[in-house]
Amino acid sequence: VRGLCGTYNWNQQDEFTTPAGDVETGVTAFANKYRVSGDCPALAPFPLDPCGAFAGRRELAEAACAVLHGPAFQ
Repeated sequence: VRGLCGTYNWNQQDEFTTPAGDVETGVTAFANKYRVSGDCPALAPFPLDPCGAFAGRRELAEAACAVLHGPAFQ
């Protein structure tokens, strides 16, 4: 997960390092390099608004994110 979590070298220019070791400059191109299955569609140049595209999952997402704001991560 080196690229996904950053490189921890204080150089923001290489934060989008792909599994192949190259560096992407945009979020969409970077995310597409991590696709592991052809069944997953490639992201368009401008990602969808997740709240608009998946409105039915908002409650699930808020519950999952609440864990990050809880005592375990304080």
